Amino acid sequence: MESDTLLARITDYANRPDPYPLYAELREAGPVVLQADGSYLIGTYHEIVALLHDPRMSADPRSRTAPAPDEVTRHPPFLRLDDPEHHRLRNSAMRPFGPPHSPGRVDSMRGEIAQLTTELAEVFQEGRRIDVVDDFAYPLPVTVICRLLGIPDKDEQLFQDWTDTLVASADIGPEGDTAERDQAAGQAQQQMGQYLVQLAEQRRGRPTGDMLSDLVNEPDPAVRLSEEDLAVNTILLFIAGHETTVNLIANGVLTLLRRPDQLARLREDPGLLPRAVEELLRYEPPVHMRERIPLVDVDVAGTTIAGGTSVILALASGSRDPMRFSEPDRFDPTRRDNQHVGFGSGIHLCFGAPLARIEAEAALGALIPHLGTAHLVQDPPPYRQNAMLRGPRHLPIQL
Repeated sequence: MESDTLLARITDYANRPDPYPLYAELREAGPVVLQADGSYLIGTYHEIVALLHDPRMSADPRSRTAPAPDEVTRHPPFLRLDDPEHHRLRNSAMRPFGPPHSPGRVDSMRGEIAQLTTELAEVFQEGRRIDVVDDFAYPLPVTVICRLLGIPDKDEQLFQDWTDTLVASADIGPEGDTAERDQAAGQAQQQMGQYLVQLAEQRRGRPTGDMLSDLVNEPDPAVRLSEEDLAVNTILLFIAGHETTVNLIANGVLTLLRRPDQLARLREDPGLLPRAVEELLRYEPPVHMRERIPLVDVDVAGTTIAGGTSVILALASGSRDPMRFSEPDRFDPTRRDNQHVGFGSGIHLCFGAPLARIEAEAALGALIPHLGTAHLVQDPPPYRQNAMLRGPRHLPIQL
């Protein structure tokens, strides 16, 4: 039956511009839909949230019945671990980032982020053609995360290249021959990790006020990261803090240019921006899917899923579930009770969410005044290959 090919169709690049009809098909066929490759696909809000909070569901790919060889040998970041190890490493990474140990870290960057957005928005001048991704959405978060970690400006491009390679390897889809992709990812991770460890060592005992300095100079040996954990988890912070925000900003601009009435509304009432960002995280989220693996047999809506089986949670489908959200396919920047799963939920809730929100609000606040006369050069725009982290690769507009 057609529903057993939904994952293959969702991840087919031809459907990248608009996967939402397929998500509607998934919810109709669901809540739990067995795929031809033996995995299960889940797209309904309440089941997704319940599974994200279920301690029987593992985020560790090594929990699969037959994990890939590189997953067995690779040292995973805390995003791909379960408690108690997940909690230990996440807590260690959180200490220099947010409350209670560093309550002002993110908030103190508001002024710097606002200045960056203002400077980047200067290219948006009447009569020009702009690529929103290359000229704005990419340089903002990559600059912010590099400054947060203390990466020198001259090395930002290195990190973008490494990040592109690692994100490509993390895509969810029908398994083909991924050997070349996995080898490139392993090399990129090794090079990026070596760079970060060497930079951290230069700051051991000589802190420079950045997050990397705080991590390497952590005074409590009980929570201090090992060299390997420092490498893999700062790589995670860089990718999570950069790639998703690029997509959030680009998806936001695309959504507003397609809806001139809502663009005008936000221009007239900038106070709606925080709620508009939440609606973008629901309506056009940067993260579309997450994998979980049951550690034991679990029953989901009457279907028994065997332990070790891959379960793909279609977060973007859940955030458009009509059983949870009224008029889910309508973009409404005044929407209330907007408990989307754009940042996940449960113990793996994105801890960089406060920074992403600040960046998105600042970015849209700086761009909206310039978009009144803008129109899309190409609609739909060309999308990135990745189906899990979905967003335009380019977004050309004419002012």
